[in-house]
Amino acid sequence: MTSFATARLPAAPDATAPDGSAVRTLLRLARGSAIHVELPAGATSVAVAHRTVEELWYFLGGRGEMWRRAGDDEEIVVVEPGVCVSIPVGTRFQFRSLDAEPLTAICVTMPAWPGDAEAYRVEGKWPRRISV
Repeated sequence: MTSFATARLPAAPDATAPDGSAVRTLLRLARGSAIHVELPAGATSVAVAHRTVEELWYFLGGRGEMWRRAGDDEEIVVVEPGVCVSIPVGTRFQFRSLDAEPLTAICVTMPAWPGDAEAYRVEGKWPRRISV
C-alpha cells in the first residue's frame, strides 16, 4: 500500500545547516529528502562538501552566487529565481546573497540527508559572513 505525505513550508526554521543557512524541513523518503534553505541578505555561507549525498538546488528568491569545485572543474554561477544547480557528491560549494532580501532555495538531497556529520568544512572561495 502506498503512503502519501504532504507538507507546508514551516513558518520558522527548524534547523541550521552545516553551511550556516536556515533550514525548514519539508518531506523525506528513503531515497531523498527536500528542504527549504534561506541565507540572510548579505550573508556568505560556510564552504562545505558532502561525503555521500548529491543535491539539486532550485532558487526561489533573492539574488546571489554559488561557487562549486570538483577536481579541476570550478565555476561561480549567478543564482536567482528560476535557476537550478547540481551538487555532485564530494563537490566543494559555497553560496552568498548579494541582494537586499534573503537568498532562498528548495534543496533535494539524494539519498535522504543522513545528518550533520555528512557535511564537512572546506576552504571556500569567499570569507564566510554568517554565524554557525
